[in-house]
Amino acid sequence: MSQQGREALPQAFFLPVDPQAPSAGQRFCLFHPARGSARRGRILYLHPFAEELNTTRRVVAQQARALAAAGYAVLQIDLTGCGDSTGDFADATWAAWLEDAALAHRWLSQSASGPLWIWGMRSGALLAAEFLQTLAEPTHLLLWQPVVSGQQMLQQFIRLHTAGQWLGAGKPDEQTPAQLIAQGQSVEIAGYTVSPALAQSMAHARLKPPATKAGGRVIWIELAKQADTAMNPSSEKELSAWRTAGWQVNAQAIKAPAFWQTVTTEDAPTLISGTLATMVAD
Repeated sequence: MSQQGREALPQAFFLPVDPQAPSAGQRFCLFHPARGSARRGRILYLHPFAEELNTTRRVVAQQARALAAAGYAVLQIDLTGCGDSTGDFADATWAAWLEDAALAHRWLSQSASGPLWIWGMRSGALLAAEFLQTLAEPTHLLLWQPVVSGQQMLQQFIRLHTAGQWLGAGKPDEQTPAQLIAQGQSVEIAGYTVSPALAQSMAHARLKPPATKAGGRVIWIELAKQADTAMNPSSEKELSAWRTAGWQVNAQAIKAPAFWQTVTTEDAPTLISGTLATMVAD
């Protein structure tokens, strides 16, 4: 294979963290170099919460390859305590994940050029919006099925604990995860240990535009069971806030499976083609 061909292949590597950092170690990354004659920009992908990282890997990888073929350089990173990165999920904090995003952004800025996009899925969209506030350069957002409230995400996750109790996995009179977290204790839900530091910080996260940053593009995509479905009414208030803040918002619902909710292999070709078409549109 030629040198050019090797450079076009996805590159897996571990990105070292400052040994003095609270969450030292290594972060697993997968870089998709831009291909073709066009160089459209750089994309940093921030993954969703807990098991959703695993259930979304296949479709995300397909989209990353499609974006790379269209001229975008795409960097995926496993955050602290997630996937193949250092640490356990119990070690994760919201602050550590923001530091991981900054680490990945620095690497991507040194390795690729062009307009910067932050691509977040589900709770990754929350992290993207908060990380956006720390960036001085013009930045665009690609949001897949975004969660607008960290508290909402936690409540959905805690329902897994309630379901486990209903199936006989817990005692009906035991304290709830919310009560344990309020007491400063970690809780285990669906095989993931959530620390009070992560839960409390995540509960305050909101998908809102930064107050002091010039607006760029926001591509907001929700998945629907049927074609020609309108956007979720609960999203309209959030979309209006981004438009009012001066962002160019493209919001659309695309028919595709809820692949983050299932352990079976799912493909979402309409999501991939629809995202790509919107990204490359002038």
